[in-house]
Amino acid sequence: MTGLTGMTGVTSISVVGTGTGAPLEPAALRLLDAATLVVGGRRHLDAAAQLCTRVEQVEQVVLGPLAPALETIAKHLAAAASGDCGHSGDPGDSGDSEERARVVVLASGDPGFFGIVRALAERFGADALDVRPGVSSVATAFARAGLPWDDAVVVSAHGRELRTAVNVCRAHPKTAILTGPGAGPAELGAELVHRAANRTLVVASSLGDPEHERIERVTPAQAAERDWGPAVSVVLCLDEARTLSPVRTVAGPRPTPGRWALDEDEFGHRDSMITKFEVRALALARLGPRLGDFVWDVGAGSGSVAVECARFGAAVVAVEKTGDGIERIRANAAAHGVDVRTVHGSAPTVLSHLADPDAVFIGGGGAELPSIVKVCARRARRTVVVALAALDRVPAVRGALAEAGFLCDGVLLQSSRLAPLPGDVTRLAATNPVFVLWGDRPTTPLQEGAVE
Repeated sequence: MTGLTGMTGVTSISVVGTGTGAPLEPAALRLLDAATLVVGGRRHLDAAAQLCTRVEQVEQVVLGPLAPALETIAKHLAAAASGDCGHSGDPGDSGDSEERARVVVLASGDPGFFGIVRALAERFGADALDVRPGVSSVATAFARAGLPWDDAVVVSAHGRELRTAVNVCRAHPKTAILTGPGAGPAELGAELVHRAANRTLVVASSLGDPEHERIERVTPAQAAERDWGPAVSVVLCLDEARTLSPVRTVAGPRPTPGRWALDEDEFGHRDSMITKFEVRALALARLGPRLGDFVWDVGAGSGSVAVECARFGAAVVAVEKTGDGIERIRANAAAHGVDVRTVHGSAPTVLSHLADPDAVFIGGGGAELPSIVKVCARRARRTVVVALAALDRVPAVRGALAEAGFLCDGVLLQSSRLAPLPGDVTRLAATNPVFVLWGDRPTTPLQEGAVE
């Protein structure tokens, strides 16, 4: 690879992805042989030393916390630039000190995929890096499972809240989770066992190790019962009925819908008991459903809001007190090809068993509406949106949102739709006015738009 100009005038840092256990290529060994500083995990350094004796003769940094390692690299490069390399070069080396500064960073898999390349590029600039990728653990795991992965969503739970990975697993049929302490197969299984029990977990451990590699297919319940140890490389979460999608043009999750606020006739509903598309359009804009989110649709009726949130990639639960409503929601979700979990019961009582949502839509509740809003506002992480027809209940809803610390706003939606008249003429047909109120939890600038 041709060196690019970096902070020292040459490519300063070579980043070598070790893949999933494959021997280092000759080009990587040559980099190690010329290195003046080698950075990597203990196992990477030990393995490299067995193949290249020079590794033990130069300065090493064992990766743990990232900040100290980056600081050591910076000092090493600065010393080289000042002519005080702080290392022993080859006796016959007549090049200047900048040319003799060679940092090699050893990393697992593909270091540009949820790896150290991001931190190095932010600190030293992308043009200071010579990246030699290996095969990522995700690609290897899908290969072992015999599945394509251009339609997979990849989520890192390493050092992050597990809830985002859980929500993606619930909403998407093919997900790869990069695990970490406290966020392994057991914890993932425990979260999914009551929320997505139909998923299969493929646990890939010690990938690339010919003696210890294991690929195990388990249910969430089985995963929750095991102590998996530290050898887990990656977990695949699959809806086995939908592991093979049609041919893709764009990789990753399914594209966001080209249309939303769908017409009422695109959902099954009873006696026009459905959130009208004008109301849904505003509600969706305020809810902001997205991949990794968890949304409640309370008093879901036909489930039109729940289905539309799921089409944007959110994990959704629809709460409905009528049995025929539950069946209707399930039918609508199936018709639109999305996962919506249904909960049969009356709010706010049944809400106590649900995980905390990012956003909540409340489209029903009757006399219990203020108490439902109060419970939802207490638990929602981001937003609560309420649609109601009764003017008398507006103050109580606003009060419940404000009491929970939300910033409140709202509108009265009054719309008239084009309707045909005899004689090939058109009139305006007014729909019932609806109040749409919403509350947003205050955020700092750094939190806005953040997805864990």
